[in-house]
Amino acid sequence: MIDITFQNFEAELIHGSVQQPVLLDIWAPWCGPCKSLGPVLEKLEVAYAGRFKLAKLNSDEQPEIAGQLSQMFGVRSIPFCVMFREGQPVDGFVGALPESEIRAFLDKHVPSPDELAADEELLEAEELLADGETEGAIEKLKDAVALSPDNDTTRYEALRALLMAGRADEARELLAPVRGRVIPDARFTACALWLDALDAEADAPPLETLQAAIAANKRDFAARHALAQRHFAAQRFTEAMDELLEIILRDKAWNDELARRSFVAILEVMSKPAAPARPDAAAPKGTLEVAGRITATPADPVVDGYRRKLSMALF
Repeated sequence: MIDITFQNFEAELIHGSVQQPVLLDIWAPWCGPCKSLGPVLEKLEVAYAGRFKLAKLNSDEQPEIAGQLSQMFGVRSIPFCVMFREGQPVDGFVGALPESEIRAFLDKHVPSPDELAADEELLEAEELLADGETEGAIEKLKDAVALSPDNDTTRYEALRALLMAGRADEARELLAPVRGRVIPDARFTACALWLDALDAEADAPPLETLQAAIAANKRDFAARHALAQRHFAAQRFTEAMDELLEIILRDKAWNDELARRSFVAILEVMSKPAAPARPDAAAPKGTLEVAGRITATPADPVVDGYRRKLSMALF
């Protein structure tokens, strides 16, 4: 449990909730229901064993923070509890609820024990990948997916690692449960197109044959796309995008915009995941930003450059 002040609000709630859900209890010394709710919340923080952090804010001492949150949720009374996740206030409740109702509220927002274990596996896998230990990392990622099958980020990281390692059959099996979604995820769409490129490689003509066909006819889009797929399968990503861009420049709609969709897929697999924002990216000192900027995608000059090229070709 931690007491929230103006000085530590950003670090403990905004940035802290990126790592772990934080339940903020807004109370006052004169509030009778607050005094009965407090011990229940403290008991639950212990019972949930690190699945969330409890933070307490004295509304008499920190009226600006309490006022902003009350206005945001349209609440005028205390005790008032607000759940922070990923740097944002996402839900709350008012009053000294029974323990069973508070548990039901928490269970909507805090990770399960299996999800926590999956997060640990994911962190260990990232460290192994950074050290070049691909096989060990893939096993950790597969374990994480088994523990938390609904975590799309973990599944995508496992898919990406498998495809980077050329383990297409395992990737195809891992992709199958999410491939038929009504609302597709761009990351899984990218993996599906990567698998298509790997499948096509087996029957594709030699590189020299494709290059000769393109030299003879720059509008031989089938040959150019086949060449792009060979580059994609071999993880020559920029070479693949160069070929796809030539198709887009000449015929944006070719083959149901397949060139554009393939180009976007390669950008997706090349992009680094979003990371917690640096503290200096938050609000200027002396101001309060309840819903701060928390995540930032690391800059990649190659990816950014090809995004610009695609935008110029399309528009």
